[in-house]
Amino acid sequence: MADAMLTDAQVVRLKVQTLFSQTMGYVAATTATFALGAYVGRNMAYQTALLWFLASFGCLFGMRATTRRSPGATVPLLLAFGLFMGFAMAPTLAYYATYDGSALWQAGAATALFISGFGAFGYATRRDLSAIARICFFALLGLIIAGIVLIFVHIPGAELAYSIFGLVIFAGLTAFDFQRLRRANNANVESAPLMAASIFLDALNVFMFFLRIFGNGR
Repeated sequence: MADAMLTDAQVVRLKVQTLFSQTMGYVAATTATFALGAYVGRNMAYQTALLWFLASFGCLFGMRATTRRSPGATVPLLLAFGLFMGFAMAPTLAYYATYDGSALWQAGAATALFISGFGAFGYATRRDLSAIARICFFALLGLIIAGIVLIFVHIPGAELAYSIFGLVIFAGLTAFDFQRLRRANNANVESAPLMAASIFLDALNVFMFFLRIFGNGR
């Protein structure tokens, strides 16, 4: 009888806990398909990476369309997204595994600590991080433009500054994404795959920035 008389606050708390557990489960599953794709595609040519990137982001757009209309198709698209992203990153990861394997382990450990720390902060804080997320989004656009410039122009120390600035941006985005998991108006399990994709992308970008740092910009 007591179980049937939950308060509104308790119902919201249960929904948030369910959303969190499902989202993190999807993050783990996406990471697994990413690892599978990176292993299977380790001998792929660098020229194929762009095609797999396009395929992976096609899955993201597909997820946005299916979340409301056909939720059952969203999870397979999420797993395909992880797999295709693994294919896209496979040549780069294979290079590091061959020439600087320690950088991979260092970047992986640093990423785990980074996401855990800023994720916990975002989930626990009562401060609204929406404004920070907007600033980080526009800063990310600037970072992308700077990355394109650095392809053609060599500036001493720019690679390290680029990676550090990227980590600062994704610290804010990671905290914001975890905060969204705690908000009552987002406590809907149908949104879990999309939120998992966002957190996975946070972690992947953080990993790549750390890899550039530990790999001395290679």
